[in-house]
Amino acid sequence: MSVSSLSAVRRPIAQAQGLPNGHYTDPEVIREENAAVILGQWAGLAVTADVPEPGDAVPMTFLGIPLLLLRDRGGVVRVFQNICRHRGMILVEQPRKIEGAIRCPYHSWCYSTEGRLVSTPHVGGPGQNTHEGIKRSELGLIEVRSHIWRDVVFINVSGDAAPFEEVHAEAIARWAEFDKPLYHGGADSRFILPVNCNWKLAVENYCESYHLPWVHPGLNSYSRLEDHYHIESPGRFSGQGTLVYRQMKGEDGKSFPDFDGLSEKWNTAAEYISLFPNVLFGVHRDHAFAIVLVPEAADRTQEHIHLFYATPDTDPALRARNTALWKMVFEEDVFVVEGMQRGRNSPGFDGGRFSPAMDGPTHLFHDWVAGKIEDHRSRAAQAAE
Repeated sequence: MSVSSLSAVRRPIAQAQGLPNGHYTDPEVIREENAAVILGQWAGLAVTADVPEPGDAVPMTFLGIPLLLLRDRGGVVRVFQNICRHRGMILVEQPRKIEGAIRCPYHSWCYSTEGRLVSTPHVGGPGQNTHEGIKRSELGLIEVRSHIWRDVVFINVSGDAAPFEEVHAEAIARWAEFDKPLYHGGADSRFILPVNCNWKLAVENYCESYHLPWVHPGLNSYSRLEDHYHIESPGRFSGQGTLVYRQMKGEDGKSFPDFDGLSEKWNTAAEYISLFPNVLFGVHRDHAFAIVLVPEAADRTQEHIHLFYATPDTDPALRARNTALWKMVFEEDVFVVEGMQRGRNSPGFDGGRFSPAMDGPTHLFHDWVAGKIEDHRSRAAQAAE
């Protein structure tokens, strides 16, 4: 892929083209892109509600990398590479509670939940559990840099991104009113949507409201296209908001409790942003959600959807109804993102054009991806000199 094709992406929106087909179909192009825009940034991996209690451990694969999400004995959520430092054996195969140490099933090297290597049986010969050549203090689990915001566990695999609070200071400030405890709704408030598309298409679709009248006619009947506004933070996030949010009410007329201390604008407003690269957030006066997009292949993504509330105890029937509503809305988008993915196999498609009036949030994301790839190439060139 040529640099000139990326420069076309970075033009002002009225002249810009979208990312070329290879960014959705070509393994080599995507490998470079992944290094630049996912592994080198703060990418969403999971939610802390996946490991609610100390000792809880969940193995995950992220862009082919075996990872272990766990909550240590002190309650701290950590992410490690899920491999033994001895021979690279996978440590944990299934989600489970770590009762004692994390024991490698191959040679029984053991690690604490904080990642320290604590036991190396027979490493110096039968009955000799130490050896001067094996320094336990240097062979703990490889911890992946992580940060938690709005219950999402973000990771920076490369280890060299600026601090999360610095990178996303604007988003944190924008939603400062929502900086309150979030309570995951539980089993009835999480679901996974597998979609046959590249993860970027899910971002591109989510951050704009242009498609509402045709893809979400039910939603558009009360939250119309003209009731929405763009949210644009170049290099950080983009999305849309609505001015006519209406709380869901149960048969008894009750609704979910509001988050405390919100300003009046949130009585009828709600906002939805794509925090680059791969997490989609929504905030409302009475609930919030996070969608972590997990790339499975060039044309396959898993959308992990989680709903949160202002209090730990909410009405189960109302929660289930809210989950069903959002699932219906998100499922309505599936044919669109999958259709765009199939369209990326067309040799006549040049990345497409953007509506200057309606596609600003989507163009912002394309520009961000192109910029991160250019930065990555520049650093690689400097390192090669």
